[in-house]
Amino acid sequence: MGNGTSAKDRAYRDTKARILDGSLPGGELITEGQVADALAMSRTPVREAFLRLEAEGLLRLFPKRGALVVAVSPAEVEAVLEAREVVEGHALGKLCEAPTAEREAVARALHEVLYVQRAALADDDEPAFAEADRRFHITIVESTRNPILLELYASLRDRQLRINLGSLDRGPRRPQEILAQHEAIVDALAPGRADEARARLRDHLDATRVAVAGTRSPAAS
Repeated sequence: MGNGTSAKDRAYRDTKARILDGSLPGGELITEGQVADALAMSRTPVREAFLRLEAEGLLRLFPKRGALVVAVSPAEVEAVLEAREVVEGHALGKLCEAPTAEREAVARALHEVLYVQRAALADDDEPAFAEADRRFHITIVESTRNPILLELYASLRDRQLRINLGSLDRGPRRPQEILAQHEAIVDALAPGRADEARARLRDHLDATRVAVAGTRSPAAS
């Protein structure tokens, strides 16, 4: 029983990680046998892992054929970015009006993340760059100290990671653009500049929307 549970969890974690980091791209068909052979286990735990990933919307199962890695759809991109703008925009508004010491502490944390992101860019490490991108934004949300908002934002994590990687695939200049947009957000963190900070966030998310889905938000049209 213990070994079966361990194998199932390992199959789930490995397959999910490969979907999220782009090793298994959207549209690719995989089989239980391929995963089982790669992980040196039977097909039963892989089958259970596939069912779990289907429930999360990452795989679509086809009996006797295998599992299709579900591509990120334009509707999913729009829904995730809309939710992010609401949560992060609220956080930026609060942060701009926070006490100076608190605001500057968050700004320092954001600059540290940007340092990590620049290093990942120099090393051509896309997964690390995407993870630093996620860390940048969650640092903003954490500044609210609102556990309900944090829980909501955390629920978007996997979808965000896939969208971030999809954005990086859209041209060699995209990572530099992301860094510049992050810097613009940090530069706007000051009393009385909440509207500007939210506008810089909107610009950033809309650039991601265009890069991944090829569309702009209605407000930007």
